[in-house]
Amino acid sequence: MTCEELEILVKKYEILKTETQIIEIKSAHDGCPTRLYDTLSSFSNQDDGGTVLFGVDEKSGFLLVGVYDPHDLQKKVTEQCNQMIPMVRPVFTIAEIAGKQFVSAEIPAVDISERPCFYGGKGRLKGAYVRVGDADELMTEYEIYSYEAYRKKYQDDVRIAERAAFDVLDQAAISEYIYKLKENKPNLSQLHDARIYELMSLTIGGKSTLASVLLFSPYPQAYYPQLCIIATTVPGTEMGDVGADGERFLDNKRIEGSIPQMLENAITFVRNNMKTKTKIDKTTGVRTDVTDYPITAVREAILNALIHRDYSIHTEGKPIQVTMYDDRMEIISPGGLYGRLGIDQLGKVQPDTRNPVLATALETLGKTENRYSGIPTIYKAMRENNLSDPVFADERGSFIVRLYKTQPGAAQKNYSEYKSLVEFCAIPRSRKEISEYLGLSSMTYAISRHVAPLIEQGVIKMTIPERPSSSKQRFVVVQ
Repeated sequence: MTCEELEILVKKYEILKTETQIIEIKSAHDGCPTRLYDTLSSFSNQDDGGTVLFGVDEKSGFLLVGVYDPHDLQKKVTEQCNQMIPMVRPVFTIAEIAGKQFVSAEIPAVDISERPCFYGGKGRLKGAYVRVGDADELMTEYEIYSYEAYRKKYQDDVRIAERAAFDVLDQAAISEYIYKLKENKPNLSQLHDARIYELMSLTIGGKSTLASVLLFSPYPQAYYPQLCIIATTVPGTEMGDVGADGERFLDNKRIEGSIPQMLENAITFVRNNMKTKTKIDKTTGVRTDVTDYPITAVREAILNALIHRDYSIHTEGKPIQVTMYDDRMEIISPGGLYGRLGIDQLGKVQPDTRNPVLATALETLGKTENRYSGIPTIYKAMRENNLSDPVFADERGSFIVRLYKTQPGAAQKNYSEYKSLVEFCAIPRSRKEISEYLGLSSMTYAISRHVAPLIEQGVIKMTIPERPSSSKQRFVVVQ
């Protein structure tokens, strides 16, 4: 950044009086902070990196105190950066404000193929951190594993299922699958079935794989009890709300079986727990049933969860969750986004596939197109039903899809209802600040549901309109 940008940053956080997802504040008035490793690690491990701002004393109410010696500070910070694995290469900026020196250290993101970045003195398990809001938190064993799994291209969907003998699987279903595989494939059709099992990773060395169990076992949960779907209907808008008679759930089911069976049974659960309205066309008199959520969108969201969830030993104790609230439904699958894919790229770029064998098999069985069309299909179905766009979130080891049964911007039509939010944005606010102000856990939802309509109305604007998804994006009232 330039000296002018650093000066603006210092004054901004003097007013905001808070750290953020990408800003860490350190005093450095009496010397270099001795423990920067946590922040160096967490900033390096997030896609947008982060900036450490020196010269502001958080403990004194974000007082501008300046740093003791800009030259020595840079030297000592660099020494700590050199102890990170891989080494961190900060970019320093110095600015003078009211006779005091301030320093920023911009920490670039480490490429995903080299993550996690960790402090060498503690090792990968105890020295790798992730940024959560304004805090640096120790990475979980699974978060560390997920980077390794992507880097080394582990395929957990074809790990050996030691307890599941291949001959106890549904042989008729397997035969149907093999028949479909052989169609229009003359080279494959000449092979013996046992050879095809190995080629398609239904077996490895004659032993069943997880994929074959999930696709063809009469009861996969006998071997993997939590590889199921927990479906619930909540009498309210938050978990913990209770109904008129004190009931916590209006419906609560554990959905088991093979992946195709779980898909169909989960869709049935949603059908049974949402309302259906009948509309009559005034011109033609044709009656049309309209459900709270388009089944096409529901099917794609649940199917995506079943195909793309993490099936490693780290998450096999976590079921997929389908939860229906008064205003929305949520599908939560274990394992965050895989590889380099970001939330803003969903449906726009071809992603890496976490479970390629499962995806290919379900395509052969006619359950999915396997053409990366699931997300666009969800958007299209919601819009065709005049419903708000789906909201996607990647939250520390979980991928979440939220479908709302409201019309786009329905709650934002009246400017006066959002007077307080507009007043809050009198100074530029980040996504995190706005979501915390609104009391919402999802920053994506806070912006799409509350801020985006005000941008459309010309009430609020983005500070970096040419880069809507920038981590440095701020939202401020139009003057």
